[in-house]
Amino acid sequence: MADKTYDAIVVGGGHQGTIIACYLQHAGLQTVVYERQHELGGGACGEALPLPGFLQNPCAHFTRFYGHPAYEDFNLRGKGLAYVYPDHSEGMIYDDGTSFLGYTAWKVIDVNTGKAEFNEANAQKTIDQIAAFSKRDADIAYQLLEMYKKKWRAAFHEWRYNPPTPWGVPDAFERLINDSEAPIPPEYQFYTSQQVAYDLFESDYLRTLFMRSCMTSSGVFPNDGIGVYKILHTLGLILSWEPASIAVGGTHAITHALQRAFSSMGGEFVVETQVTGAIIENGKAVGVRLLDGREIAARKLVVSDLNTAQTVLDLIGEEHVPPKIAHRAKNILRDRAQLFWGNFALHELPQYTAAKDNPEIGMCPRLNWGPKDADYFATRHQAELFVKGIPEKLVCIVAPDSIWDRTRAPEGKHTILIEQFTAPYRFFTDREWLKMKSDIVEIVREQWSWYAPNMTADNVIAAHITTPMDTKMRNLNMPQGGWTGEDMIASQMGRMRPFPELAHYRLPVKDLYLCSSSAHSGPGIGRGSGYNCFKVIAEDFGLPKIWEQKGRAY
Repeated sequence: MADKTYDAIVVGGGHQGTIIACYLQHAGLQTVVYERQHELGGGACGEALPLPGFLQNPCAHFTRFYGHPAYEDFNLRGKGLAYVYPDHSEGMIYDDGTSFLGYTAWKVIDVNTGKAEFNEANAQKTIDQIAAFSKRDADIAYQLLEMYKKKWRAAFHEWRYNPPTPWGVPDAFERLINDSEAPIPPEYQFYTSQQVAYDLFESDYLRTLFMRSCMTSSGVFPNDGIGVYKILHTLGLILSWEPASIAVGGTHAITHALQRAFSSMGGEFVVETQVTGAIIENGKAVGVRLLDGREIAARKLVVSDLNTAQTVLDLIGEEHVPPKIAHRAKNILRDRAQLFWGNFALHELPQYTAAKDNPEIGMCPRLNWGPKDADYFATRHQAELFVKGIPEKLVCIVAPDSIWDRTRAPEGKHTILIEQFTAPYRFFTDREWLKMKSDIVEIVREQWSWYAPNMTADNVIAAHITTPMDTKMRNLNMPQGGWTGEDMIASQMGRMRPFPELAHYRLPVKDLYLCSSSAHSGPGIGRGSGYNCFKVIAEDFGLPKIWEQKGRAY
């Protein structure tokens, strides 16, 4: 006899697990979430680092969760999740003292809902910034914006917040390939990040920024195939189509709001409790077994918020899946998205020399800095990362969130996120990672001072940098220390995420589903895998379809 019984069991209380738990509970299924760690949220977390009084996001930082359906569906603003929307979005300072600053084209007009409207003046300011270094690139930026306005923006959201279409049925992007109004070149489905950057733009300004921003949002390198989704996502970043946004109180505020919504509907969650396997009878999931020996029954279904290998090999077990699926689960690519990631606590904000030409550059919430050398970034930068861990020339992104969210730092002080890519965990020993963890702080500060001379040692109160070794130790679903867990290369996205046999959230065992970032539409806060998994479950079990009830397209 089972120790407890629920309608639905969610294994893993990471970000997507907390999302789908809310939808299952709202649909009338008594739902429980079991989480191995001491708190829910997975990558949607926050800690007091590098010192008490300073708040750091040790995994996910750049979020736009206000755009996720759950934000409206569960009134997360009313549950404590508030966002601030700066007027600037993405920018970069180059090593020759020049800079580029983008202004938000779809400007938020209602901070409570995140509703945004197109702002012609801001869009023109961004194009004017590009025209200062390339009239051709400015013309291309304008053409891309027009296609985004016409059809690309709607297609982007349709693709993200729906399950992948079956093979042979064109998805939102594939329909645009032959569209006369807003066509997507068919070859872009197969281009690398570098190929797209070089094909669209002539200047090192935008070529470098495109490739770096593609890494920011997906972890891929310039020589990786990225697919149409990442192309549009990256263009939206570098051309500042969509708002940058800062979650007040840090990324863990998202988890807090989802947990409050779940609990208010009667859902249960249990932390510091590990699930060791699914209970499978006659090819059907009927519950889970806990590390302490207890058995928890599921009247309807079990959902996994674990990665592919954990789900197939550990939760289910090889004996219950076809050999091909077990083999493919063992061979998912995980060598992208490894970071030196952390926060610098500062006495004063960086004073950038580029401000002489761009006075607002220091206010940019997603500010990159590095060499204006697209060839270096496309080739040698990755080689140096894989051989040495730390490259000769950093290409960083920094985020001065404490400008807008004063909960992040004590009065009069600031905290700024720093992100620099590195190699997979297995490329170096733990001793080497510990040395790099120490070395990277001074290397970042020194190279930062090339762009902001006041970034002296005296301005730094403290710093805390997370390495791939740290990430691996904290998150079992990220075995190579990369935040995506499983790479977001084109061959592991859409109908092929994690691989074709599992691409529609249903697992080889009946009534067992995959909701994690290992499924479409991939890793990142606010992506659609948990929501899309619920859509499939709603279809299978005849549950109320909240998106139809609310008259939403997705």
